Amino acid sequence: EFILLGFPGCWKIQIFLFSLFLVIYVLTLLGNGAIIYAVRCNPLLHTPMYFLLANLSFIDVCVASSATPKMMADFLVQHKTISFDAHLAQIFFVHLFTGSEMVLLVSMAYDRYVAICKPPHYMTIMSCCVCVVLVLISWFVGFIHTTSQLAFTLICHFVVLIR
Repeated sequence: EFILLGFPGCWKIQIFLFSLFLVIYVLTLLGNGAIIYAVRCNPLLHTPMYFLLANLSFIDVCVASSATPKMMADFLVQHKTISFDAHLAQIFFVHLFTGSEMVLLVSMAYDRYVAICKPPHYMTIMSCCVCVVLVLISWFVGFIHTTSQLAFTLICHFVVLIR
């Protein structure tokens, strides 16, 4: 396991940082959840742009939830550790979600390009199937990205330091 040092002995700073990150985390969840709920429940928002936006909000929730809860929990305990397997899982999910987010942002840029430059053909180019394929491609590229990053991490030799 890895020992995380953080701010040893500064309990007030740790409580302040926990409170700050808790507020930011809850606002992130509420804001993105509201976007997903609004897109899902309002039939006027069932368009390619909002479909991609709702998927971006979902990925943002996943990014925020991949490392933040562990970090906040570590602010509240004396012995801050993370196992090697948990660390690898955290790396996997952070890279998966951020890689997917990058490709989804490119897809959203393509959607806006089609809407601006080819408005008469927008609904035929950006059909429901195309939007689903763009989201699936973003998850696939994120998975390939994280697999390659994790492969490099696993072949590295780690030096064990004993105090």
